[in-house]
Amino acid sequence: MGDRQNPKSKPHRPPRLSMLAPGVRPFYFVTFNTCRRATTLAQKDIHETFCRFCGQARTFGVTVGRYVIMPDHVHLFVVLPPGGLTLPRWVQSLKSCLGKTLLSRGVDQPHWQEGFFDHVLRSDESYAQKGEYVRQNPVRAGWVQSPEEWPYQGEVDVIRF
Repeated sequence: MGDRQNPKSKPHRPPRLSMLAPGVRPFYFVTFNTCRRATTLAQKDIHETFCRFCGQARTFGVTVGRYVIMPDHVHLFVVLPPGGLTLPRWVQSLKSCLGKTLLSRGVDQPHWQEGFFDHVLRSDESYAQKGEYVRQNPVRAGWVQSPEEWPYQGEVDVIRF
């Protein structure tokens, strides 16, 4: 086979960085989707559960900034404590919490597409640009005329970058 690897030996997803630099609080832009892009998320109970979960995350040193809950995906900004909770574990906990609300509403599992997308933010400009992208998401999707009309978005905590 030469230099070609067995496709089954390749990792399913690229490995995550374990730490950016000692003592640095990683600042992420995160997106995760519903399974088969089911439109189950843009609901008052999901929004309330999301806000409650993110508010309680403060006790673990986690800060959630701007977010938008779309019918089939969520965008959010999150800062994690150095050496503390990992991003995959935190996102899994959030999905589990939202999943319980979906189950109580009678939405069958699976609720989530496997994994999530994350991007480490590196500058104030990057946060401003991506924050505006998140804010405009419901407008681009045609759900509302202006971002302020979308009830499933906001900012849990102000993040200073």
